[in-house]
Amino acid sequence: MIDFTNSIKKNKAYAGANGSKIAVVYNGEQYMLKFPPFPTINKGISYTNSCISEYIGCKIFESVGIPVQKTILGTYTSNGKTKIVVACKDFTKPGITIQDFVSLKNRIIDSERNGYGTDLADILSTIEAQTSIDSELLKTRFWDMFIVDALIGNWDRHNGNWGFLQDMKTQEIEIAPVYDCGSCLLPQADEKMMKNIMESRELLQARIFQFPTSAIKRNGKKIGYYDFLMSDHMPYECRRALRQIVPKINIPKIVEMISDIPYITKTQKEFYGYYLSERYNQILMPAFQRLVSLEKMKRKHQNKQTMEYQEEEELER
Repeated sequence: MIDFTNSIKKNKAYAGANGSKIAVVYNGEQYMLKFPPFPTINKGISYTNSCISEYIGCKIFESVGIPVQKTILGTYTSNGKTKIVVACKDFTKPGITIQDFVSLKNRIIDSERNGYGTDLADILSTIEAQTSIDSELLKTRFWDMFIVDALIGNWDRHNGNWGFLQDMKTQEIEIAPVYDCGSCLLPQADEKMMKNIMESRELLQARIFQFPTSAIKRNGKKIGYYDFLMSDHMPYECRRALRQIVPKINIPKIVEMISDIPYITKTQKEFYGYYLSERYNQILMPAFQRLVSLEKMKRKHQNKQTMEYQEEEELER
């Protein structure tokens, strides 16, 4: 167990609305120490579980091979109160700054665009229109994040919490590791709520199919993960991400990782494992199996057409 209370503090400020953040040095490296914000929904808890959510969410991204910030859980004591905090390794350095997707959208000269607007069509058109980075790489990262966010129930992947690293000298940019995953896994759920969800199929289904939704909108409405992934109108790049990411998800390994976290209770460990397993089984697996089935039918149809064409050629000869 790590206590960050007496860590060396650095004079660096971090943006963002969710909780206080300070820069500290741990094992010779700089980290952004994030504190849990006060709850806005569940007033019955003193602070949210967002630091736990951040840690688990990032570990899941790491487990499927998506570049992500390194996170460490620990504690911090201030004014006699000890809280669980998460240290996020600072992947910037002198001359290398973080730029969010908002800033990239704002570079596109189009009066109808809004940097913070999360309409899917606008986001995708921005990815195509920008010239700062390879659009295929950018689309791949966007949809890979979407699939993992569907698993962890992230409701706040907006344009301000994913982005790029920019070299201020050369002006070159590259996609930044995934960061800011604190809005997943129902961070404002207390142990009572967790137990209720595990004991009630109705409450569980509501938190799988109704909310949380994605922060991304389509036709003015926030996207529901299940409905979108089961839709016939999924973009090709989303189908590709679904096909490639789902087989990499190892739920038993994720549950094992959660069970080894020292700072949370038995109920929390059971809930996180249960909730992730159910989201995997009820959202990602049905969508993946449907996609595989449709692709198999398509190949079968194409093979049949090829055979018929070859037979016609033989007859003509």
